[in-house]
Amino acid sequence: MTAASPGPDIRAAIAALEAEIAGACARAARPAGEVAVVAVTKGHPAERARDALAAGLADLGESRAQELAPKARALAAERPGPGEAPRWHFIGHLQRNKVREVVPLISCLHSLDSQRLLRAIEREHGRLRESRGGAASPLPCYLQVNVAGDPAKHGVAPGELEPLLEAALASEAVVVLGLMTVAPEGDPESARPHFRALARLAREHGLTGLSMGMTDDYRVAVEEGATLVRIGRALLGERATGAG
Repeated sequence: MTAASPGPDIRAAIAALEAEIAGACARAARPAGEVAVVAVTKGHPAERARDALAAGLADLGESRAQELAPKARALAAERPGPGEAPRWHFIGHLQRNKVREVVPLISCLHSLDSQRLLRAIEREHGRLRESRGGAASPLPCYLQVNVAGDPAKHGVAPGELEPLLEAALASEAVVVLGLMTVAPEGDPESARPHFRALARLAREHGLTGLSMGMTDDYRVAVEEGATLVRIGRALLGERATGAG
């Protein structure tokens, strides 16, 4: 199967996003190179994910197992050359009964939010290690924190982070990269205190990675210390399916 050529809109969107990130970093007196981007392909067909990959967006994000698996299979079936394979990030809530389906496909999990989920990942890690003759790398993870106390969002409460962090740090199945949060919907500026709180929480626990900020609020997130932003609409346009 021949990969579709990337539309100029994606390349233009990448340039515009990089300029905005650089501006936000300048306002915060930090290097723009500190901020990585995950292109969120949720709600887009595999063809659009392929276009993003061809345009240089190797880190792709999905939040539903039922979307991740077919897209990952579709792109893998094309047998990309060196440097062309996507790195899949799972950015949504991961149900324990989906761990076996999702974990073998991803390079990073952004939503580790309970010790029960951690134990399920540990079981899958053990299964993978056995099936691969003892070779199974730990899964890079961000711990999801619901800093806003938003009942519509997943994540541990700030006061419950420490036991989860201790368990994750002691686990051979995961590597903790930092913390992640999803700010409540609203004006981008209203997300600032939540991003600032996550950054403070990370510093208190000796963590440097901060996965925070999406299309509507990533500029504020970068100003408050985000090291990774999860961008969908600003890169790929409106979703073909789904909402959010």
